[in-house]
Amino acid sequence: MTAKMILSLDGVVLQECLLDRERITIGRKDDNDIVINNLAVSSHHAAVITIMNDSFIEDLDSTNGMMVNGESLKKRFLQNGDLVEIGKYKLKYINDRVSKTTAEDFEKTMVMRGSLQGIRRADRSEDTLVKMPEPEVKEKAPTEIIKPPEPLRGAIQILNGPNAGRELELVKSLTTLGKPGVQVAVLTRRPQGYFITHVEGSNYPTVNGQSIGTHPRALNDHDLIELVGIKMEFFLKV
Repeated sequence: MTAKMILSLDGVVLQECLLDRERITIGRKDDNDIVINNLAVSSHHAAVITIMNDSFIEDLDSTNGMMVNGESLKKRFLQNGDLVEIGKYKLKYINDRVSKTTAEDFEKTMVMRGSLQGIRRADRSEDTLVKMPEPEVKEKAPTEIIKPPEPLRGAIQILNGPNAGRELELVKSLTTLGKPGVQVAVLTRRPQGYFITHVEGSNYPTVNGQSIGTHPRALNDHDLIELVGIKMEFFLKV
């Protein structure tokens, strides 16, 4: 079952929103996925980011903030049954799917300054390459073994700043890039390729000079990404 947020006021359910996209927003303006028409709610109050089976909610620098299970928080890795409060409104997170991701995994963010030695990423199982067994040959020339092609893996190379020239291989299912509180994006690896999604900050990352907006953007070989003033090139390698 797809995870969802249930909006209610004084125990009356007002809306159910399926988390079937990577990013949904909550706020007073009509362009939000969950609209709360109340002056205590900011135009774009919060966002829910969903990667595979997991979601987290992020306060978008709102005026009045949000509460999760009675605690004032800026960001929260959501677990089934969590209750988010925005003003007098309540949002209950429902997700019956079993997750292997921990809150710590989701909070690991690469800050685009200083040493890349501190980069940490969410875990995934490594790809495996199965070698074809060599057939038995009697009194014949050896048969050439044809190995399946190795999968292409994405990587980024930093083009400016103190880490210019360094590379980061994107071997995990989820990599977060940016500076918390300023601008953060998520790079996700899917069967159909790599995607970048905006997570945090008033300014969106750009790909080839164009803003990616609120929706996931597929990455192509040699795309140029700019995030928190750092330019980097995405490329595919064997």
